[in-house]
Amino acid sequence: MSKQRRIGSGICYGKRETKKESSDFGVKQLRQKVMTQPEKYMFSLAALALVVAIFVVPLTAEISNVTSTQHIVLRMDEAVLTVNNELDTEVVVSWMSERCFQCLYQQLGVIPAGTSPGQPSSVDFVVGTQHGITLQLTSTLIDLELCTVPFHFGEHGNYSLWVKNLNDSSVVNCSVVTDADPVNSYIPILVAFLIFAGLALASAIGTTILGLDVVRGFFFRISGSMETERLINSELGSPDRTVSLIADNILPPPPSPSKRLRSLDTFRGISLVIMVFVNYGGGRYWFFRHESWNGLTVADLVFPWFVFIMGTSIALSTHSMLRAGSTRCSLLRKVSWRSTQLFIIGVFIINPNYCQGPLSWDNLRIPGVLQRLAFSYLVVACLDLLVARGRLDILTTDAWWSPGLDILLYWPAWLCVIILEIIWLCLTFLLPVPDCPTGYLGPGGIGDMGLYANCTGGAAGLIDRWLLGESHIYHTPSSRVIYATHMPYDPEGVLGSINSVLMAFLGLQAGKIILHYRDLHTSIISRFLIWGLLLGAISAVLTKCSTDHGFIPVNKNLWSLSYVTTLACFANVLLVLVYFTVDVKKWWSGAPFYYPGMNSILVYVGHEVFEEYFPFRWHMANSQSHTEHLTQNLVATSCWVFISYVLYRKKIFWKV
Repeated sequence: MSKQRRIGSGICYGKRETKKESSDFGVKQLRQKVMTQPEKYMFSLAALALVVAIFVVPLTAEISNVTSTQHIVLRMDEAVLTVNNELDTEVVVSWMSERCFQCLYQQLGVIPAGTSPGQPSSVDFVVGTQHGITLQLTSTLIDLELCTVPFHFGEHGNYSLWVKNLNDSSVVNCSVVTDADPVNSYIPILVAFLIFAGLALASAIGTTILGLDVVRGFFFRISGSMETERLINSELGSPDRTVSLIADNILPPPPSPSKRLRSLDTFRGISLVIMVFVNYGGGRYWFFRHESWNGLTVADLVFPWFVFIMGTSIALSTHSMLRAGSTRCSLLRKVSWRSTQLFIIGVFIINPNYCQGPLSWDNLRIPGVLQRLAFSYLVVACLDLLVARGRLDILTTDAWWSPGLDILLYWPAWLCVIILEIIWLCLTFLLPVPDCPTGYLGPGGIGDMGLYANCTGGAAGLIDRWLLGESHIYHTPSSRVIYATHMPYDPEGVLGSINSVLMAFLGLQAGKIILHYRDLHTSIISRFLIWGLLLGAISAVLTKCSTDHGFIPVNKNLWSLSYVTTLACFANVLLVLVYFTVDVKKWWSGAPFYYPGMNSILVYVGHEVFEEYFPFRWHMANSQSHTEHLTQNLVATSCWVFISYVLYRKKIFWKV
């Protein structure tokens, strides 16, 4: 009689780091607007795209109820594997994900011996398709490894693994055969990309056409008679207004306020829009989920970029307020109050049970995204207030050290950040952790051959459990997905906050470059690229250009030093691209990312609070379809972009 088993796919079904993630990775039983013209153009196209996306779902939805001969109903990122054993001994099948570094094999099941020559016994399993896995087959009789089979299964495919002897009875042959082809689960991503690329292309073409002299002249002639009548009937013809116009031509113009760089708000908006999209689920694709431990996915990029651009904004705003006459004490009070507000808001939105009554201290999670932003903002803003200058135009540029002016003038702040980083290194690599090797940076669980199962995060996990208590930190980290960890660990914990300060400070340095070399676009761009190259070189040394074998691997859960330098390198390069296209060449207005970038706190808090409400979420006809999840997540994200656009038009900005 055929048996059936299910091996977890490693899918993170949870919402985000602040919501519960799935730990199925074990053995389970079966079961623009155009800126130069009226802005309705861009968003009419966007609305059209949303309508098309919604109505195309029934036509392109994946078939998730794939049924094999045993009527196995598959979910997302799963396939059927039938193991056929022709040997005269029982075979144990185990598995290990290719993304699991130095992991123990996990038993999948036991295949009985073949009943007779040519009559194999078979057992069905459901296997994950997000990453490649290695199957290990061993004999129960002598505990001998018969073979290992690395294979990347495709979603909803049907596969057979045949285990048999060849001519030599001592040689075992293991081969995988595809019985039914998998579906292409990435087609919805391609369709979505083409839709939004088409919108961007249509917007660019529309902007170009509407900017032509012929088109502008045509619209001018149409509205010419009405405009002439309006001018004749207006106050322009009155003698008082004529005198006023003459005086306007004689008197010098009033000083204009400092120009706001659209590229900074656009950069912030890009980070925020991607953050909202991945928090809403990212179509349930693995690369829109946080990496289980070492390495990077798309979801791991956005939070550090947001911290980086926050540091850049600190430099510009502090300089502007000091130049306007604000005192450092008054700015310090403002910074402290804003940090307190961000922290309190963060505690509320990551503990959603406040809707059901007063928050209980027994299981209140303390760390979080806004809490880390608040801490980083407080430290970096205080450092900037310590060294910031209200006037930079009186500084000499003739000295030999003037090319490093944007660094040397702020050496006390640099010294403080270096000391903080030394503290992080000492605590990470020198603090003794009970029953764990000193300096351990691994995930624990089944990693490192299961030797340190309770050592998740090393010193970082120990400090959080000691300072905050296990009941006040995150209990379902992303390491549970692949490494099957069971220790509480918070990716926004105390020790990692030191490196988030470093990330914000590197953003502050970008702001200093803009201040010192304002209007010198070549100097700004070259310095951004130099910083990107330097930080990239540091990352290469720290990681040895590998995922798991470096001195300090890139790790979002730990907010490791190499993670910060790598993401700061990317941030400098991205900022160059956005700055060049938006503020230098003005090829792009920054839309639509510019609008959420202008209202970032409102969009972030709003998308957290209203996540479960229509139109951000609705009941899906097929919850095991990447297409429906992707459509829902794109619609929800687009709604927040549209809301931020409307608020921008109404000049409504929520600032903490």
